[in-house]
Amino acid sequence: MKTNVGSIDKILRIVVGLALIALSVFKPEVVGYWGYIGIIPLLTGLFNFCPAYTLLGLNTKGKSAE
Repeated sequence: MKTNVGSIDKILRIVVGLALIALSVFKPEVVGYWGYIGIIPLLTGLFNFCPAYTLLGLNTKGKSAE
């Protein structure tokens, strides 16, 4: 599995994922249970791999992707 998520992209994914999950837990009236969709950006940020990027041929990691 080649990594395809760069450092800034990784940080943004983790922050957005955690924010969505936190909103679902502490303020469900704001986003409802849809906030748990934040698990997806959180996991892609933690694993440095995005399946959608692979399908679209994108890479924010740069030339040194393994």
